[in-house]
Amino acid sequence: MTITSTTRQDLIVSGRPITSSLQDVWALSRTMVGHFVENVVPCRTLPGEAINGDITTITRVCLELAVSMLDGSDIPEKTQQLHNAAGAWAREGIPIDTIHHAVHEGCKLGFDMILANATADDFENLKTINRRLLEVLDTITSTVSRAYVKELRSVVSEHHTAAHTLTSALLGGHPTSTMARECGIEIAASYSVLAVTIPPHPEERNPRVNQQVVARRKLRRLQAELAKQCGHGVLALLSVDGGTILLPEKLVTALDLDALVEHLTHAAQVPVTAAVVEAAPSEVPSAADQAHELLDMVQRLHCMRGLYRFDDLALEYQLTRPGPGLDRLRTLLDPLDEHPELLETLQRHISNNLNRQRTARSLHVHTNTVDYRLKRVGQLTGFDPSQSSGVWYLRSALIARSYRKPGALPG
Repeated sequence: MTITSTTRQDLIVSGRPITSSLQDVWALSRTMVGHFVENVVPCRTLPGEAINGDITTITRVCLELAVSMLDGSDIPEKTQQLHNAAGAWAREGIPIDTIHHAVHEGCKLGFDMILANATADDFENLKTINRRLLEVLDTITSTVSRAYVKELRSVVSEHHTAAHTLTSALLGGHPTSTMARECGIEIAASYSVLAVTIPPHPEERNPRVNQQVVARRKLRRLQAELAKQCGHGVLALLSVDGGTILLPEKLVTALDLDALVEHLTHAAQVPVTAAVVEAAPSEVPSAADQAHELLDMVQRLHCMRGLYRFDDLALEYQLTRPGPGLDRLRTLLDPLDEHPELLETLQRHISNNLNRQRTARSLHVHTNTVDYRLKRVGQLTGFDPSQSSGVWYLRSALIARSYRKPGALPG
């Protein structure tokens, strides 16, 4: 098959139209594909039916498109045909770099054919030919890239929907093997259930920028890092403020969860804090509730950012259970109600592991001021913060007091 162009062929090399050596697209496409297999390393790994079928056909389409554009026109239906074929390659898992390597190699071959008999008299025309070849290359590579990106977005969207469905089912206590098969995601033997809080990015408080855009960008960075660290095995329901992450047992064995939280913090550019509880699939709902209770406790007590496990907060957790002990502990700090600066100093001092210098810096006061305030706390409550027994009662009282009003921080 040869192409008879109806477009004015205005570029001549050695007295002939520039596309004259490219007209027999059937024979030339077979020659080019053979060259790809011999010289483009990634092409050697493609299956035979792909090389002899789609690859040869689309090489011919690209040649027809190139001839048309070199003659000064375009064939939209050929561009669409290339787009459709590239989408199919993406679905079949053919790497995009393999396609781009072949396209560039084909352009070099075509250019060599055009230049085969060129002379110095053709110099001006060759400059225009070079520009048109670049336009051909741009059209083909951008068409292939758009098709691959479109297919990738479709696959990601399908996986996201499936993962969202299975995550919701696990958290709702309704996972089934049938649902797992439909979603294409295996239900693990057990999960690490992470409750995660994502504080606002500093730019979210900037009235001169779109705060919603900043928040969404923060979340996308965190989600991208989560996918990078955990792959497609992770299940998550996250908003700009936080949410729940389910990590399958097999995935957790290969992960350092503390390091994972650090990676998420770095990606989100805010101090991410999380609490984790292990659970079988049927226990995921209760484990998620417990993990979020632990996370709530961490926030109420102004604990440092990072990952917390139940063992880290077992005492604090028990102290918040209803009963006469909790009621009594809640009243121990009542004498400080009229002295908010004393209550804040006590909170900061305990959250800073009794480090006077760190407490003073966080409050922007002298260490002597911290010492004086802690002494007043002891006088008013009867529990000396400088004694281990006093600190134990005062910390327990802070924990109990933090739950006096749901959602309210003491002091």
